[in-house]
Amino acid sequence: MRSILCLPDLTAEQQEAVRSAAPGLSIQFGNALTSFEDRDYREAEIIFGWDAKVNTEALQEGTKLRWVQSWSSGIDSLPLALLEDRNVLLTDASGVHARSVSETAVAMMLGLARGTASAVRNQQTGLWESPSTLAEMNGGTVAIVGAGEIGREVARIARAFDMRVLAVRRSGGAMPEADVVYDTTRLDDALREADYIVNILPLTNETEHVFGAERFAVMKRSAYFINVGRGATVRTEDLIEALKKGKIAGAGLDVFEQEPLPSDHPLWSMPNVIITPHNAGGMTVRNTERLVKLFADNIKIYLSGETGSLRNLVDYSKKY
Repeated sequence: MRSILCLPDLTAEQQEAVRSAAPGLSIQFGNALTSFEDRDYREAEIIFGWDAKVNTEALQEGTKLRWVQSWSSGIDSLPLALLEDRNVLLTDASGVHARSVSETAVAMMLGLARGTASAVRNQQTGLWESPSTLAEMNGGTVAIVGAGEIGREVARIARAFDMRVLAVRRSGGAMPEADVVYDTTRLDDALREADYIVNILPLTNETEHVFGAERFAVMKRSAYFINVGRGATVRTEDLIEALKKGKIAGAGLDVFEQEPLPSDHPLWSMPNVIITPHNAGGMTVRNTERLVKLFADNIKIYLSGETGSLRNLVDYSKKY
């Protein structure tokens, strides 16, 4: 019998949404008390989520796995070559986390511009001190690098601050929420203009360490750099150097080359840096609802046989 393995802990209502989309299929739902057997992974045709046993069991030769719906937008940590070799379809959660990630990016922009980051530190010691420079988002220019669904949401919020929006996209294709769209060959042009740079790039061979010393040198000394994309798109030592030497004004970082960030890492103690523990895309209640809806919609498409029409279908050649 065709079967689905749902690894995340879903509510009764969310489980019913999955059942309704897959009549006649055997569905197993996980929770904190559930431990699936190895054979459950080997027998599953569809897996929702990811854990170590998907790799060790479900991706072995001769298993039934044909489609994985990722819980995450970023899929660079998955064994993409093996998935492709096994002819397994992979769909990611792109767009699901757009609201939560964009809120984190804007919170960091505000926190740095308005001195909230330093004020929170000063509060711990009762220090009444204002930063030497305060900025405003209103009337500023934001460059959104990797402007997909999350970037569009950042742009929409930025509009409420009367900001000028520059979008940098691989395709260079139109984005209604942006004032100007650049393709990636003109990234430096966007960086030169921006007061705020929001990096939402996925990690690919092309984007690894795209933000290094040369790119930070192009930015305004008053610019703030926000990274809610992938840690390895930034060369960390170059970012630290740029912050220390005042080549940029500050940074808001949710992702890092090394995670968790070591407790003795110099970024922790830098007064012009905001750090969050890679939780911008965390599974809020609404994110979970959006993801379950995406999965249910994709089940219907998959069962119709139109697998090429699956939403968020990953192109293995592009790694996103």
